[in-house]
Amino acid sequence: MHETPLSRACDKLLLVQAEFDGELDAAEAAALAAHRRECPVCQAAAQALLSARRLMRDGFYQPAPDEVRQRILARLDAAQPVLPAMPRRWRMRGWWSAGIGFGLGAGCAVALALLIAVPSAPDLTRELVAGHIRALQPGHLEDVVSTDKHTVKPWFDGRLDFAPPVRDLRADGFPLIGGRLDYVDGRAVAALVYQRDKHIIDLYVWPEVHTGGRSPEMAEYHGYNVVHWVWNGMTFWAVSDVETGQLSDFAKAWQHAA
Repeated sequence: MHETPLSRACDKLLLVQAEFDGELDAAEAAALAAHRRECPVCQAAAQALLSARRLMRDGFYQPAPDEVRQRILARLDAAQPVLPAMPRRWRMRGWWSAGIGFGLGAGCAVALALLIAVPSAPDLTRELVAGHIRALQPGHLEDVVSTDKHTVKPWFDGRLDFAPPVRDLRADGFPLIGGRLDYVDGRAVAALVYQRDKHIIDLYVWPEVHTGGRSPEMAEYHGYNVVHWVWNGMTFWAVSDVETGQLSDFAKAWQHAA
């Protein structure tokens, strides 16, 4: 790789790109975050990458209007394969090939129409779901394993620049099973791990820049449900494959717990 003045200025610059691409684990990301607080070179690189992503997301993507999508689908419905005259013995094979070709073409066109008409999931939702899936791999779920909130909460002392609230929801059917450090949206966050039957619920917590509270908001990405709310200066994102109603119940139980 070509060496630049920036790369000579800091030997951790390539880790900034790796972190941005989601290639670092939680421990590596936390170590890089501590380094970046004292390194203006890495701060500038992270800001440049973030600005480039925002420009690409906001400047290049334009969803197609509904009428364009409807016209594409209408033309597909009206399309008919036209076969030239051919010897009888070739007609069956010709119809078969044309049917396959037309089917593939129509399928690609429909996929393209849906792709340009449906916007992608928000970056943060996608990042949270990816982190949840990553944590489900063996050995990645908890840094501290405990069902006692008085054990889990103090574990974060000195590892984060804030104290995450931890609640015991066993009586509501969502027992606490541990916690871990994670890295979301460019900062170290707390991930509290709860369970619902055989399903895992990750609750990501970090300080919210806005004040006041907000009612839970639901989203879905690749089969995983996400619920978000703000409370007492903190933002909360719960991610799980439990059904929407159960994740909503989890959010309500957390907010109402003492």
